[in-house]
Amino acid sequence: MPKESGRKVVATNRKARHNYHILDTYEAGLVLMGTEVKSLREGRASLIDGFGSLTGDEMWLEHVYIPEYLNGSWTNHSARRRRKLLLHREEIEKIAQKTRESGFTIVPLQLYFLDGRAKVEIAVGKGKRDYDKRQALREQQDNREAQRAMREKNLG
Repeated sequence: MPKESGRKVVATNRKARHNYHILDTYEAGLVLMGTEVKSLREGRASLIDGFGSLTGDEMWLEHVYIPEYLNGSWTNHSARRRRKLLLHREEIEKIAQKTRESGFTIVPLQLYFLDGRAKVEIAVGKGKRDYDKRQALREQQDNREAQRAMREKNLG
């Protein structure tokens, strides 16, 4: 069986960039059970309620939903269990230093396979206020209208 190559995205958290100002992103490995890997390979996962937490000198990913593997037996995993993140010590210290400040949190952005290994892209983010969200939506809408006007002008 040939080894997998490339990047296969399983789940993305599209609301994260809407709800948070993303400051730094990190790629972390995940400690998973066998049935979790099989469920992820089927493309089933959700990062909607997920967040990262620091316990001692370890980082954990919590409330990420990976459904039970349908063909699993009594060895099946719990769908929302805590999963340990694999990061370098320096990265954990940088993240810990940032999250000690008020308003900063650890948010999962994407869950994917990279060369056959499960990875998660996490970010340190600061929550946006409602007026920030409205302003971002207004800018996107203005850009779309400007692009549409330029396209119509160029087409004739």
